[in-house]
Amino acid sequence: MANQDKVKELIEKRVQARLGGGEKRIEAQHEKGKLTARERIELLLDESSFEEFDMFVTHRCTNFGMENNKIMGDGIVTGHGTIDGRVVYVFAQDFTVFGGSLSETFANKICKVMDMAMKTGAPVIGLNDSGGARIQEGVTSLAGYAEIFQRNIMASGVIPQISAIFGPCAGGAVYSPALTDFVVMSKNTSYMFLTGPKVVKTVTGEVVTDEELGGAMVHGTKSGVAHFVADDEREGILLIRKLLSYLPQNNLEEAPLLPCTDPIDRLEDALNEIIPDNPNKPYDVKDVIHAITDMHEFMEVQRNFAPNIVTGFARFNGMSVGIVANQPAYLAGVLDINASRKAARFVRFCDAFNIPIVTLEDVPGFLPGTAQEYGGIIIHGAKLLFAYGEATVPKITVILRKAYGGAYCVMSSKHLRGDINYAWPTAEIAVMGPKGAIEVLENKNISQITDPEQRAGYIKKAEEEYKDQFANPYNAAKYGYIDDVIEPRNTRFRIIRALQTLATKKDTNPPKKHSNLPL
Repeated sequence: MANQDKVKELIEKRVQARLGGGEKRIEAQHEKGKLTARERIELLLDESSFEEFDMFVTHRCTNFGMENNKIMGDGIVTGHGTIDGRVVYVFAQDFTVFGGSLSETFANKICKVMDMAMKTGAPVIGLNDSGGARIQEGVTSLAGYAEIFQRNIMASGVIPQISAIFGPCAGGAVYSPALTDFVVMSKNTSYMFLTGPKVVKTVTGEVVTDEELGGAMVHGTKSGVAHFVADDEREGILLIRKLLSYLPQNNLEEAPLLPCTDPIDRLEDALNEIIPDNPNKPYDVKDVIHAITDMHEFMEVQRNFAPNIVTGFARFNGMSVGIVANQPAYLAGVLDINASRKAARFVRFCDAFNIPIVTLEDVPGFLPGTAQEYGGIIIHGAKLLFAYGEATVPKITVILRKAYGGAYCVMSSKHLRGDINYAWPTAEIAVMGPKGAIEVLENKNISQITDPEQRAGYIKKAEEEYKDQFANPYNAAKYGYIDDVIEPRNTRFRIIRALQTLATKKDTNPPKKHSNLPL
């Protein structure tokens, strides 16, 4: 064969490989409102930056007539490219080939890019759209999943791992995304579950649809498995690009420092008035966040899950920062099981990847009740406490209003190695709120007053005295637990100054194999 013919053969093979399962299957994918694996990669990466690996790989299965049905690429597109000029590794499951089902060679292709991502210290992005294990391959398919899981585990905390679910993801396949740092799902076209509706009906008698069992909104609101819920795949892909802009390439690097045109000393006079006079009245903590960040931008993570705590990424003078904030506008900002889990995972991610943590605190305590206690609020609350105490990145806390009881300790207090702890003049730092405290402290005296009017007057006076003495920032400042009481409108400037000061911070934990986080 002449050289020209060989080149021609290569070009023809490439064209064939790029068609995946063929035109009909591509059309069927589009009819479902879904993009193909290659279209997704094209949208995700910078133009013309994709370098593909293993385009000509085919499966090795000889069971059930599979030896007569071999398609180049074997249902997965893998390689590397750039996002905003930064290298990333990517794999995209191709539903047009055997329903995106995982074979031994399919798994090997994923493992290869994950290994290369680890060697080169670059993020890895998985675009999932698969019918699960390839049944014809039996145990080798299951072994392939486990090989991927092991790599997810080894890469955890070393390189950022992001999963997008743009179609079905069921059975063992769900565990790889669950092991990664962030999961993006698209509404109406994606679902995740361990056991499907048919098995659920057989075992429990429940009748449920794919969407009700494991759709994007279910995992975005109820389970917390999805960190981002996008209206469609295009939005999901843009979210991944934006998310990466806040993250470093790996655990040995810093996040990108962007030029900032927003003045560091910009005053926000509205913050001086944002806290209501009535301590039981809510306000939206996101108004505080948007007021103090660069260009008023904030990328929220798990927006619809446990909204009593707000987590997400922002910038201060171009520096990437993770924000954790109690949300008084939902359940008064209490900490419950889901809020503790959500914030703990976020804090640990930021710590693993050298992203400073800014905590905005307004917390009345932990949510009481049998449901919380039986559900293990003690253990789950301890996760957040543990995450903050273990974190060695710069930690800045601003107490906006309430900081009561154990919740004060948990929310990045000075005693958990908080580096710089500020309070607004409206801060109330105490063991409990005035009402509860007086019920305990003055119970004997109150019970002796028979006249209802006199009793009410006595309680009111006692609460006022307690407030003056304890429910303010100055008592904590007296002990050095608060570094400064700051004017709310200066918050942006004070946080930026604190971040600049802490840029060279070094903190270490004792040598150990690993900690035993309260799971």
